[in-house]
Amino acid sequence: MAGSALASGVLAVAAALSLGLAAVGGAAVTAQRTAGAADAAALAAADAASGAVPTGEQPCELAARVAQAVGATLTGCVLEGFVATVEVQAAYAGLAAVSRARAGPPEG
Repeated sequence: MAGSALASGVLAVAAALSLGLAAVGGAAVTAQRTAGAADAAALAAADAASGAVPTGEQPCELAARVAQAVGATLTGCVLEGFVATVEVQAAYAGLAAVSRARAGPPEG
């Protein structure tokens, strides 16, 4: 009896650790995906603002569409000349992952 109780305890601890690691891994993947979405949205907005990418959309509208294609939502977009600063958000398990990115021509 003692051996089966110990085995049940070890199995319960292993299952709890596995679930915890899966949750942390999912959150890390969501954070990286959100960062990538912010980078892509900022680049799209900066390229549209500079005319490098001909489009009929406004730069921030294009950034929103790019973020949405990656599974994120554009929550902020500011253009200063050809420099775009964006903020995107994605959800995982009821929590929000937020990332900001800036893109534009090199300074100097």
